[in-house]
Amino acid sequence: MRGWRSIGAALILAGVCLGAGAALAQEVADRRPGVPPRPLPDGPVVLDSAEYGQIRVVALTRRLERPWSLAFLPDGSMLVTERPGRLRRITGGSLDPAPIAGTPAVHAEGIAGLMDVALHPDFAANGLVYLTYSKPRPAGPTVALARGRLAGGALDGLEDLLVLDPPGSGASRIGFGPDGMLYMTVGGAFESSPENALRAQDPNDLLGKVLRLRDDGTPPGDNPFVGLPEHRPEVYSLGHRNHQGLAFRPGSGELWVSEHAPQGGDEVNVIAAGRNYGWPVVSYSRQYSGQRMTEAPWRPGMELPAVLWVPSIAPSGLAFYDGERFPDWKGNLFAGSLRFGGLPRTGHLERIVLNEAGDELRREWLLAELRQRIRDVRQGPDGLLYVLTDADDGALLRIEPVAGDVAGSGGG
Repeated sequence: MRGWRSIGAALILAGVCLGAGAALAQEVADRRPGVPPRPLPDGPVVLDSAEYGQIRVVALTRRLERPWSLAFLPDGSMLVTERPGRLRRITGGSLDPAPIAGTPAVHAEGIAGLMDVALHPDFAANGLVYLTYSKPRPAGPTVALARGRLAGGALDGLEDLLVLDPPGSGASRIGFGPDGMLYMTVGGAFESSPENALRAQDPNDLLGKVLRLRDDGTPPGDNPFVGLPEHRPEVYSLGHRNHQGLAFRPGSGELWVSEHAPQGGDEVNVIAAGRNYGWPVVSYSRQYSGQRMTEAPWRPGMELPAVLWVPSIAPSGLAFYDGERFPDWKGNLFAGSLRFGGLPRTGHLERIVLNEAGDELRREWLLAELRQRIRDVRQGPDGLLYVLTDADDGALLRIEPVAGDVAGSGGG
């Protein structure tokens, strides 16, 4: 298992100084005007859809600061995380004025802060809520998984179940699978230094991995690397850069995860136990300087993506649709986009049509007219789609069919 170090180091070190390239890219990006800004309309807006007809987009609330994720409670209300460190409740479409108490202190900078929220499968009985966040520490911020019990307006008994060591700061999504296990992405294997990117290939490091955990944060005994020397037992898959979307496919129960690359080469991967998804040894991406990350987009022993984006769309939240309100969208995969091709205000919601085997057939952009960064997308218990926009004055949007429309015949 030591071959990954020499292979990866040779590929990464052959390029230019990646830290300088990233800094230059950010400087250039700051000068890009992008498309003109457009505020969200005051009332509902009707938009066209290629395979449904028309959809209505309703802003339920507009007073969220950098919202990151949402979860639906049994009573019909919702929990929403805000990246600066607040957990909010939305009841009847209205934002409760006071945040939920008892959340952890977070390091909120860049993409770091309070991130995902998920409910225990038996939440109705035990009230357990799970959070991922960037934990401030003297050695540097790091990714952590915490759990507390929701009681009224507070999280009681909040405790860390897992804290990344050595430190690493990146995005993290969580979700309980059909097997009752908690799956957790740990991103942050950025190419700012070769050593940091290569942590994604080290099976004894949690950075750049998908983890599989019991509900108490411990690894189950049937994880793929349990008992192997120099392998962390929590690791379920490796070779990831920064994965910001996670969803289980209805029917098959497969875990699908979306992942950011630097420039082009964003991916959705179907995650299988013990598999290697290649970063940074293989990639379709380019460095921020414009040079290829590597000349090898694939090699034996590493998995090909199920969905690939060139240029990048900066994929975020991920959801499969299996409701009744949009019958022609059943089985479709929805991916939030923060921006297209590195240009500001080009975010959208991407609908990906799959066949029964899970192979991509076609795609459609939705909500592009709104010019919003889409941070998360979820299907609600009412069969409608809910979307969070990533902004200082972020909004929770609901997508619903226009009354009287007849669903098209070509959905998928």
